[in-house]
Amino acid sequence: MLGRHGFLLVLVVSFAAGASEGLGAPVDPTESQSAAQAAVRTAPIEFTRDVLPALTKAGCNAGACHGSFQGRGGFQLSLLGFDAAFDHDVITKASRGRRLNVGVPERSLLLLKPTGAMPHGGGRRIAPDSEVAALIQAWIVQGLAAPRPDDLRGLTLKVEPPELTIPVQPAGAAAVPVALRVVASFADGSSRDVTHWATYDIREKMTADVSRLGLVTAHRPGKTAVQIRYLGQVAAVSVSIPYAAPSTFEFPVQNYIDELTVAEWQRLGAKPAPLAEDATFLRRVFLDLIGTLPTPTEIRKFLSDTSPTKRSQIIDELLARPEYVDYWSLRMADLLRAHRRFLGDKGLASFSVWIRQSIRENKPLDQLTRELLTAQGNLFRHGPVAYYFIDEKVEDLAETTSQVFLGVRMQCTRCHHHPNEVWSQEDYYGLAAFFTRLETKDSGTVGARFGGPKSIRPSATENPRRRPLLTVAPRVFGETFPPAEGKTDIRQQLAAWMTKPNNPYFARNFVNRYWAALMGRGLVEPVDDMRATNPAVFAGLLDALAKDFAAHQFDTKYLLRTICNSRVYQLAPVLHPQYDADGQLFTHRLPRRMSAEVLLDAINQLTGTSETFEGQPPGTRAIALPDPSVLSTFLDTFGRPLRNSPCDCARGSTLDLSQALHLANSKLLHDKVIASTGPVAVGLKAGLTDDQLLEELYLAALGRLPTEVQRQAVRQSLAEGVSRDEAWQDVLWALINCSEFVFNH
Repeated sequence: MLGRHGFLLVLVVSFAAGASEGLGAPVDPTESQSAAQAAVRTAPIEFTRDVLPALTKAGCNAGACHGSFQGRGGFQLSLLGFDAAFDHDVITKASRGRRLNVGVPERSLLLLKPTGAMPHGGGRRIAPDSEVAALIQAWIVQGLAAPRPDDLRGLTLKVEPPELTIPVQPAGAAAVPVALRVVASFADGSSRDVTHWATYDIREKMTADVSRLGLVTAHRPGKTAVQIRYLGQVAAVSVSIPYAAPSTFEFPVQNYIDELTVAEWQRLGAKPAPLAEDATFLRRVFLDLIGTLPTPTEIRKFLSDTSPTKRSQIIDELLARPEYVDYWSLRMADLLRAHRRFLGDKGLASFSVWIRQSIRENKPLDQLTRELLTAQGNLFRHGPVAYYFIDEKVEDLAETTSQVFLGVRMQCTRCHHHPNEVWSQEDYYGLAAFFTRLETKDSGTVGARFGGPKSIRPSATENPRRRPLLTVAPRVFGETFPPAEGKTDIRQQLAAWMTKPNNPYFARNFVNRYWAALMGRGLVEPVDDMRATNPAVFAGLLDALAKDFAAHQFDTKYLLRTICNSRVYQLAPVLHPQYDADGQLFTHRLPRRMSAEVLLDAINQLTGTSETFEGQPPGTRAIALPDPSVLSTFLDTFGRPLRNSPCDCARGSTLDLSQALHLANSKLLHDKVIASTGPVAVGLKAGLTDDQLLEELYLAALGRLPTEVQRQAVRQSLAEGVSRDEAWQDVLWALINCSEFVFNH
């Protein structure tokens, strides 16, 4: 006697074993397999653990089919079967029960349509003699068993192997797939192999592919991850496809970042680029830390310095410069969406001053976060109160708080269970519950209703105006909190939990963000989409950075200093690398375009001009602007964010024709190139030779001296020019339009 579902367990295990031993592949339960059909009829069928996975495997409750919010063809199921009770009622009772034929189960619409026996908008989803068809029919025959409240209690998934390394086959050889095995365990002590009932997806489909049955096939070297879903639970398997056999090589290690990264490179047979030259490093670290180009004087001083610690010294110097405050205040204001459309002029000024002061003082990020989340008082007097006027709805506050401080996108869970995580609507509205006890008050001054100051204060009871769609006790990602008694500000509980040193989200989120700011891409991409099914490229490195960051009291400058001092950060840029072409493994510097504000300031610095921004003091730099409402065609063209979303993707980083035309033909750039205060006019007036002026321009624009080929090209251009002034202006214009100037590399 095999017991409950025993035949299915034996069947699945034998299929998985056969695949791993080369005896055959697992059989898709939606495809024909008449031997299984008869056996399934006698096994007790459960709605939650059997029928729902079958519908999910067939794609019936996917977002593109009946799982969409409006359903399809008058038939709506919960997305991916996350609401078993709802689905059971819809299938058995809705539309007067016409979807089932209890007397003749095989004539039920629930079977006739997906098997293609009747017209079906989704086409044929399962074979008539498949295991899925037999299972659904047996469920009808056995009496339409309803879901039980504890069906999914304690459900966990175990995937074997937890990590995969698949060598790429030689040219001409057939790819050999590797089988995954998924086991589901329940609180009642039972477990079952659900390999062919789980659903699979893969992150980088060009790197590898995964079949419907969990067979992973490598395509090209790199790293990716397989996402596994089953009954609301998720898991991920990291997949590595080495470039070559594991190897060792010399790599001077500066800190633990190098140690962990080199170990992974050696395992994958990837070789890093050499160390960047001093001039390249200097320009890079200036742009990354202070958003400003080094001057020719600073470059010459650095290049002539023979100290072995000069790179560490310049990093420390940059972290202490006033431009550091401007640049990182801009980045923090982008993240927090500081904008006068939410706050008014005075509110924006108050918030901006608080942000700048926090950056100037190097305020620990946990303290900054607590000040924001627990802010109360007058907006004009207490800057962090602005956080509650940028998002006023509790649902929006929950989404922003999760995405900004934890790196988790919760938007999906406003309406349904997260399709790629274990988070449910209860988690979403549990987070929103922390913001329901807030009151917005006028300050009592005349004109408060028309732009005057407002205040936020906590309340001992829920504010009816802040009641969310679902009433759930305060919780975050499954962790509940004791009831707040009296007038306790329940936001303090949230802030304390969030900023604990051992919080698995907070530190990882911020080190990933700062890593991406310096390296061009995060260890997790996108940087604000950290979830179990989107693992880090170097998981060990992300954990080490987070632990180190927390151990040093969330000191931002310490984190930046640690990353910049690593040799990994200081590698040379390679446009056509032999390994790791997309920079995923950080074997070389990935060139990226300067941000809009940094590029405008760089052009002004190079041309000896300044920008006149409406409503701003003369000489205000673009990186010091308070918000995007300050008019600038250049900044808009080059993708400054509108600060209407906390998503890191809000800042435009792609190149387009309008940007190229702006640099090549705009009157703004023309006026800057011919300015009497520019390096050309000043250099010619000072009597610099052609070689001296050329070196000054190259150092100012590209951070390096010209090559001999470039010297000859400029000499020829000068000889053919109408006038010396115009010829040199053409050289300056060409430098601004070359990709080496526009990119940080």
